[in-house]
Amino acid sequence: MATTVAQGDDQVAVPIPTDPATQVQTPLHGAEESLFPPFDVLLWPSHLFWLAIAFGLLFYFVNRLIVPQVGGIMEDRRDRIASDLGEASRLSRETDEVITAYEEELAEARRKANAIAQTRRDEIKAELERQRADTEASLQRRIDDAEKAIARRRDAALADVDAIATDAGRTIVEELAAITISEAEVREAVKRSEARHA
Repeated sequence: MATTVAQGDDQVAVPIPTDPATQVQTPLHGAEESLFPPFDVLLWPSHLFWLAIAFGLLFYFVNRLIVPQVGGIMEDRRDRIASDLGEASRLSRETDEVITAYEEELAEARRKANAIAQTRRDEIKAELERQRADTEASLQRRIDDAEKAIARRRDAALADVDAIATDAGRTIVEELAAITISEAEVREAVKRSEARHA
């Protein structure tokens, strides 16, 4: 294949060498070269037309297929987040209710424990009072019995003293004065002497 090259006023046909590896003809330096198609101003209307068609098809494809799927995924996530927030709120309320119920039960248990402890203290106090009263009554009975025994012994001792004093007085009077005196008179004299010394 050959191309024409202008040399002065003459045009000379020059053969175009062929690259043996690709079998593509490469023009010689200085030969007229064709522009890269996107840079060719004459082809821009066609390129713009096909760009508009490709953009329209891409927009249609994205709008009809991708956007609904993304919107559905976002809606599902929004619903899941709302559901999770609602569940978290419900669990938080239930936790608060359980904590409140626990605190009320704990307070009630403390009140019952205090009431039981107070009742037990009152029972122990009443039992101690009863035992103290029983002990005091028992001691008082023993004191009364002891006082009665002491009184009996004192009366017996005094009776013996009176008898001894009466016998001794009569014996002394009879021995010293050689007078016989009755026991009633001696007893009367002893009583008068006790009354003076009392």
